[in-house]
Amino acid sequence: MSSTKQQDWWRKLTVYQVYPKSFKDTTGSGSGDIKGLTSKLDYLKDLGIDIVWLQPVYVSPQNDNGYDVADYYRINPDFGTMEDFDELVRELKKRGMHLMIDIVVNHSSTEHEWFKESRKSKDNPYRDYYIWKDPAPDGGPPNNWQSKFGGTAWQYDETTEQYYLALYDKTQADLNWENEKVRDEVIKMMTFWAEKGVSGFRLDVINLISKNQQFPDDFGPHQPADGRIYYTDGPRVHEFVKELHEKVFAPYNLVTVGEMSSTTLEHCIRYSNPDEKEFSMTFNFHHLKVDYPNNNKWELMTYDFEQLKSLLSKWQLGMQQGGGWNALFFNNHDQPRAVSRFLDDGQYLAESAKLLATTLHGLQGTPYVYQGEEIGMPDPQWNSIDEIRDVESRNMYRILQERGKTAEEAFGIIKERSRDNSRTPMLWDGSPQAGFTSGTPWIKVDERYPSLNVKQQLADPNSVYHHYRKLIALRKQIEVFTDGNYERLDEAHPQIFAYSRSNSSETLLVISNFSGKEAEFGLPERAWKMMKDRDAELLLGNTDIELKLQQRIKLTPFASYMWIIR
Repeated sequence: MSSTKQQDWWRKLTVYQVYPKSFKDTTGSGSGDIKGLTSKLDYLKDLGIDIVWLQPVYVSPQNDNGYDVADYYRINPDFGTMEDFDELVRELKKRGMHLMIDIVVNHSSTEHEWFKESRKSKDNPYRDYYIWKDPAPDGGPPNNWQSKFGGTAWQYDETTEQYYLALYDKTQADLNWENEKVRDEVIKMMTFWAEKGVSGFRLDVINLISKNQQFPDDFGPHQPADGRIYYTDGPRVHEFVKELHEKVFAPYNLVTVGEMSSTTLEHCIRYSNPDEKEFSMTFNFHHLKVDYPNNNKWELMTYDFEQLKSLLSKWQLGMQQGGGWNALFFNNHDQPRAVSRFLDDGQYLAESAKLLATTLHGLQGTPYVYQGEEIGMPDPQWNSIDEIRDVESRNMYRILQERGKTAEEAFGIIKERSRDNSRTPMLWDGSPQAGFTSGTPWIKVDERYPSLNVKQQLADPNSVYHHYRKLIALRKQIEVFTDGNYERLDEAHPQIFAYSRSNSSETLLVISNFSGKEAEFGLPERAWKMMKDRDAELLLGNTDIELKLQQRIKLTPFASYMWIIR
């Protein structure tokens, strides 16, 4: 195995994201736990999963679902014990699988010992672990930067009469990466988990760790003028990431994915090109804002199909040309379910779920499957705001009414946009609470579980589950999934997304009808010329029709096909 192959061991693999609170409960507490995940490893192995990404299970006040870490070395008792964690690692290794965990080091919880010390006095040894500033001349915040969760990004602390920076919740204080001791602590902590046998890290909002040290006010003219231009992909960010790579990622041969907030293609090429020695790959979120009017999450609109295709294509071509690598996803713990958001989660639920899978898994990058996606879990059916647990959603329900919406209008928006859409329990079988818990679940179980669950889909060879299983297997078997060059073929077709991926010996062709109406599509003359005299094998379709590849084809509603041409 060459060193390049060794460092790229993850390129043909598929990652499965586990939201532990909602995956599987073994204690009857109503909340999922580490043992619950361990009990389902054979299920994930059979699906073809290689890497399991476990979201934060550290000690935390849970103000932001565990992304507010109070102790980076201890397991939150709600999820189990360190022995449970060690058992999970062992059981994964037995199956030839890997564990990826979340590293949250742009900020820590204000309950962390470092912060508790830091706020005691200006000359405390931990003071410089965080970003403290004097008030502005008028006594207000040091500058006009805004929190990602609304309001000022600065929190006043009366003990020392200074403000600390908190770009997220007020209980999530930003760490000061200019301080070498902070960087040493992060390296020490990541080494601890690597030594435990973890194979990878997903680094939360990692492109925000380097701030402009002048901390200037943001007066625009760009929008939003909230300070983000002074800390997004900041002045020393690549230097800091290279240090992590040199001291932890490379020595332990880890797979790493950087979560990038409001980033650019140019930066993501740098973050993920192997020659730069930073991350294996990056998440970006541009394609998941195509239904935000004027970039506003809390207004509703039908998604812009052309924009979705253009953004996916821009990142495919850009990363390919720059030698970067994409993390591919439509779903995660912060997004509504894509099948409800973009397609039809009623009559055509199975076709829609398979279409999204085929479209995504044919692209270049490493695919991420978010729990329940592989059975086509849709957004749950919400009946009232009392069923919603997410703090962001409950805040916005109030704020939307303060801005003039009726309670009914506000709830209509929350139903569509809430992060809780992806956080309801995994649907394992048709027994009470969908086999997730023997107790009362922390959040409602979607009522459709008797007819939509894992057990039923395992038994049905035409299910969404088996479609995912085939896609995950194909990526390992066929080289063009990894190294094929991307080309978009559909010329702004109002219903169709079509693209090819080609290497020197084969071409992968994916054609999907994203509409509920029949569609006709003609392959461009140039592309057809290259394909017509070669053997075209239908790898996968989501209908009963064994569609033969021709220059002009008709697609039924939500039909999606994938061919290999040799």
